[in-house]
Amino acid sequence: MILSRFKDVTLLAWIPEHQTFLDEMMCLNGRGLEGVGCQCGEVSPQFWCCNYVEWVFFQHVTFKSLGVRVQLGHNPGEKCYNPVTSAGDDFVIIGIDGVHKITLDFCGCASAQVQYKQLLLSVYEFYHLLARCTDNSGLLKIRDCYTSFMRMVCQWCNIKQLGSAGRGHDPARVDTTCEGELAVLCPACPQPRKNLPLDWEKELLFIRWKYALFVAIDVNFRLKRKAVSSDTADPSLNVGWGYFVWDSMYKSYLVDHATEKQEQSTCVSHNTVNTADTKSSRGLAATGVGMINCARHDMKLPNGIGDLQKGERYINMDYVVCSALLALTVCMINISYSIACQWHKKLWSRMETMPEQLHLPSESSLICFFVPKFHIQAHIDKCCMNFSFKWSRYIGRTDGEAPERGWANINCIASSTKEMGLGTCRDTLDNYFGDWNWKKMVEAVKWAREHSEALTELEKTIQLALIAQWKAEVKAWKEDNSSPNPFEIVVTQAAIRLELTELEAQDLQAGINVSLHTDISLSGLINSGMDLEDQQSKLADVSLHDTDKQKATLQTQITSLQRQLNAWACVQELYMPVVCQLHHQSSETSVRMEELKPQDFELWLPSQLPIDMPTDKRLARHEWDLCYAQALDALNDVCSYLHLQSHMYKYKDKNIHGQVGSTCAKKIINTVESRKQASILKYRRAWNALLFLSSRLEKCRWEMIVRPLLDSDVKHMGDMEWQGTGTISWIWLDLHADNSCTENEWVQDFVYLCVHLEWCKARAHAHQWSEEVELLLEEMRHVIVFLKWQADWWKERKTL
Repeated sequence: MILSRFKDVTLLAWIPEHQTFLDEMMCLNGRGLEGVGCQCGEVSPQFWCCNYVEWVFFQHVTFKSLGVRVQLGHNPGEKCYNPVTSAGDDFVIIGIDGVHKITLDFCGCASAQVQYKQLLLSVYEFYHLLARCTDNSGLLKIRDCYTSFMRMVCQWCNIKQLGSAGRGHDPARVDTTCEGELAVLCPACPQPRKNLPLDWEKELLFIRWKYALFVAIDVNFRLKRKAVSSDTADPSLNVGWGYFVWDSMYKSYLVDHATEKQEQSTCVSHNTVNTADTKSSRGLAATGVGMINCARHDMKLPNGIGDLQKGERYINMDYVVCSALLALTVCMINISYSIACQWHKKLWSRMETMPEQLHLPSESSLICFFVPKFHIQAHIDKCCMNFSFKWSRYIGRTDGEAPERGWANINCIASSTKEMGLGTCRDTLDNYFGDWNWKKMVEAVKWAREHSEALTELEKTIQLALIAQWKAEVKAWKEDNSSPNPFEIVVTQAAIRLELTELEAQDLQAGINVSLHTDISLSGLINSGMDLEDQQSKLADVSLHDTDKQKATLQTQITSLQRQLNAWACVQELYMPVVCQLHHQSSETSVRMEELKPQDFELWLPSQLPIDMPTDKRLARHEWDLCYAQALDALNDVCSYLHLQSHMYKYKDKNIHGQVGSTCAKKIINTVESRKQASILKYRRAWNALLFLSSRLEKCRWEMIVRPLLDSDVKHMGDMEWQGTGTISWIWLDLHADNSCTENEWVQDFVYLCVHLEWCKARAHAHQWSEEVELLLEEMRHVIVFLKWQADWWKERKTL
């Protein structure tokens, strides 16, 4: 390498000789200089010329036979008092100067690391190993060249990247390297003019969807970098040629928009969005990196990474995304982002303020936004429906979580890159990302068949007219998200509570106030009463052999529940004076009997009053609405737990063996079983309340939807296959009918008694697995065509 008097300008002195070093490497890796013959007499130089080597003076012996013994786990000169010889005393070292047999002892001391870690060498240890090879006596003072050695490693990696990208064969020299040219491209992703057919953009949608690009956006705050060195002292050798964006234009854009404030989240309170401008960056030049990946193959995109100065700000992510997508020139893009529901809203308007060369063609681009499958559970219900991978067409089985898998590979060097300067850090990460892409160079067919067969079995129980109707509903929702969502459960307890609260607010605005308490309204009384009922059921199921700590926790819960019951009973007597007598009778009984437990306290909700006792119809209607929604919620929970149990049993049978694993799996399955039983009891309480209130409120036909739940009804949908009856339990059936007695709202002979919701989900899963097979076949074609294109591209280098 080039030596300089001042260390901080060494790289600056080396950069002008970039081309010279690259040419020399290409010469050494090839056949040498043109017209120079070999010493053996051959006119054309060969890669290896064995005729010139003669072995006459040496006899083959091993280091082991000479008594060489290596001790690991201690500093030179220290003795290990518990050495452990390698297995079979047959250790082989494969080094740059040959293959050698030696005797190797691991350290067996109490503080020793595991054996495989004792074998690992860092660059620091490797350099000092070379220094000890120079002089192992310690008598000579060897100049410390470790810093220079590390600089040489960085330069060598850069030259290798240039050579691997074909820059060594280009007479236009290194300086003409384009942005992102050193990146390893994904051969399976659509690359126009490389692996896509001619006029692919003119194909119809049902064919063109296979040429869409799937990308995923994420940030990593572990890849932070301290505010050390400077661009002058530590310049980047890649300067935007790899995976990082071109730094000068990126920084200029950020400076111009530094004062812009990020709008707050309208979904749940995403800290990612709301604290993006306030994240601490003290002592840091970069708090992390933002990245855009190929979502299906987890490969990093050229110019798709940029430093973050604060939090996950839109201005950073906009620039990184547009910089990466612009080079791909694909008009169909599926973007996965954990905050896509917020980020996408004003994307096009923000793009107008970006440099003109980064503008994406909004008129000709078809871009769909999704939230990754794991992250979407933290969003509100509306986002879960509108940005879900689960129910969308033309996306296969993509989950959008590719960046998370890639971070696990790169996080191991985060502690090293954190201490580096700007240029070295970026070049190091570029090298690691390139290695990751290089290493990334059928189960779906089986799942596609199984889901298709399951959908066929399900459709045998459904009338063809209803299937056609539901297909039209799904298609309408796909084309227009404002249409009714067929995958959404309309009636939930939370939705009914919100509706009742909104109605009371409207009454107050109209001057109608029927509340007798300043803080608790009619619906609030019933809401809190049903919540207390749930707490009572949880306390009723306690262990007989609790520890002292568990008993203390239980007693705290009992005391808290008793206080809540006492406060609630006082408010209840305002709205339901008739319960005063019932409470008085209960207190007299508790004096003669043992002390009344709070889990046995009678709440005397409208559905629990004696039949001959009058009750407020408004309270009864509120309880009816809430119990009806509670029953549907509980039934949905039962079905979810049945699904989960079925999956866990199958996974346990296939993957878990041995007593320890089986015991742990059984414990988890028992936890799911207890939650399922709690949901069953909750449903039955709601059903009993509906049965009592139906006579008071003159409700009818509700029992066709909310039916008695027997133990024989609680079974998985797949049980119909081995029963041989071709029918499924009614709990999987979905009915949407009015709770009143109007006949014109009903379909005759209960034609709508079918699994509308489950059919939609099963159909979506079957379609997605079929799409996954089509995508995989198309991606395999992409790989073959791309590699043929790349082979032709390398052949063209010969003529440059």
